Amino acid sequence: MTQRSFNIRHFAAMAAVVRHGSVTKAARAIHLTQPALTQAIARLEGDLECLLFQRGSTGMTPTEPALLLAPRAEEALRQIGSSRVTGTQLRAFLSLARAGSYAAAAEATGLSPASLHRAVGDLSLALGQRLVDRRGRSVILTQIGQRRARGFGLAMAELRAGLAEVAAWQGKAAGRIVIGAMPLSRARWLPDAIARFVQEYPRVDIAVMEGSHAELSGPLRDGEIDMMLGALREAALVEDMTQEAIFEDRPALIMRAGHPLCATPRPSARQLLDYPWILPSIDTPLRQYWEDMLLKCGEEPPHVGIECGSVLAVRQLLLSGDALTLLSPDQLQVELDSGMLATLPPPQPVSRTIGVVTRAGWRPTPPQAAFITLLKEVA
Repeated sequence: MTQRSFNIRHFAAMAAVVRHGSVTKAARAIHLTQPALTQAIARLEGDLECLLFQRGSTGMTPTEPALLLAPRAEEALRQIGSSRVTGTQLRAFLSLARAGSYAAAAEATGLSPASLHRAVGDLSLALGQRLVDRRGRSVILTQIGQRRARGFGLAMAELRAGLAEVAAWQGKAAGRIVIGAMPLSRARWLPDAIARFVQEYPRVDIAVMEGSHAELSGPLRDGEIDMMLGALREAALVEDMTQEAIFEDRPALIMRAGHPLCATPRPSARQLLDYPWILPSIDTPLRQYWEDMLLKCGEEPPHVGIECGSVLAVRQLLLSGDALTLLSPDQLQVELDSGMLATLPPPQPVSRTIGVVTRAGWRPTPPQAAFITLLKEVA
């Protein structure tokens, strides 16, 4: 069953029967006739290729797939917040929210701009809310539209998770895990975990979205990615997220081979100030650790002439001159092993906590939970 075949009413019918234990009560609760409700369940069973209820003289008893899917459907319906929203409207609005224009959304989905425009307009009417404002050829979401987009994204994530759990119950072990990878995790930790995971779950797809914490936290909150890997932040900055520490990383001074400082086994903070620095932006933990390191040594952090978070770009810049950086050796292990770059210990020990970040209240599917277990083992 693909995302295109989501029918919100079918999921609502199934969840209502599980919740109320009666077709009559369920039909009344979601304002459907009994024939319409039973037909909706039958169609969902056809899409899933499994029975959701055992029919008998005493009524409809939920099967294991229904018990797996119902909590996910209930949460999705809560995030959608209205029984009048259709799956077509939901997908059209999410496509528009992500693309920024009807033309771009049409190209991404294969639907016509007119169809998307009509679906989003019908959604606004169904909710009684203005969701988008036109800005020339593009659109921007209103504040209500932004909240709705996040809720709809989380709803879709719950339904995908529910379908993956049913597939696992069927022995198909299908599904998809989307990982937001900050720079450090991409060096060795994440690739090693993926290599082991795909051997155990060959039918589960893995997608990696690269970016900084700021770039990935929005998609994580919106349900577009399942987890984020990298340096953890202060708890006050991520109140709606759950952070789990996995290991401590110890960044080192890194420079080109043959750098003047290579003749000094442990350079002082004063010596470090004689050279230019290449560091990530000021809002990153690593930059703060670098500043704290110098302050503890009694030195004022100098001006950073080149701010860069790309490891590939940093490598080339280090090779072209006498600049220094503070970085995990794992991120440049190939260059260090080949002798292109050199590393020295910082004048004060530096460490940062690396871990997994998920949405507060997130319930992983079995493959997602297994992947997090592998991340811990690899670390």
